[in-house]
Amino acid sequence: MYETEPETRELQTLIDASLGRSTAHLQSIITGERSLTAEQLTRVLTGMCVLVLSTVTAKGEPRVSAVDGHFLHGRWVFGTARGAAKARHLSARPAASVAHVRGEELGVFVHGTVEELVAADGSTHPDWPPIHEHLRGFYGDTSFDWDDVVYYRLRPTWMTVYATEPDRLLAQAS
Repeated sequence: MYETEPETRELQTLIDASLGRSTAHLQSIITGERSLTAEQLTRVLTGMCVLVLSTVTAKGEPRVSAVDGHFLHGRWVFGTARGAAKARHLSARPAASVAHVRGEELGVFVHGTVEELVAADGSTHPDWPPIHEHLRGFYGDTSFDWDDVVYYRLRPTWMTVYATEPDRLLAQAS
């Protein structure tokens, strides 16, 4: 759990507002007893989580792929090869969606805009050093030997959380 108290409050506001402007159908599925609070979510989303990332081609065609995701400070962070199709898509059209799903027990769905954390010229976002330390701690030093990796952070504009058994998820996270 890396979130500060203000970040957790901001995340809760986003989750509440997103569900509030969702369809009646989604609101009938994601109810108080079938969801997690922001604080609970940050306890569950630890380590590496496989994300399904959705991007859009220049022709407006959707594309999905999987990436390693790390939930840090209420935002998903992920990387890919700079030459990958998804990197080209995100460079031209930074709107993206991600989903992290664990069977039917957990679903986290996010729409937003990505920002590059490491630019092609090697310059980095001011928030990169602690993110880099987290990733280095998880993957080790040799995982950063690639010259063509780009890291992104998804700034969410919409986020919902579905959990069939929140108490069981939280017990597993403890």
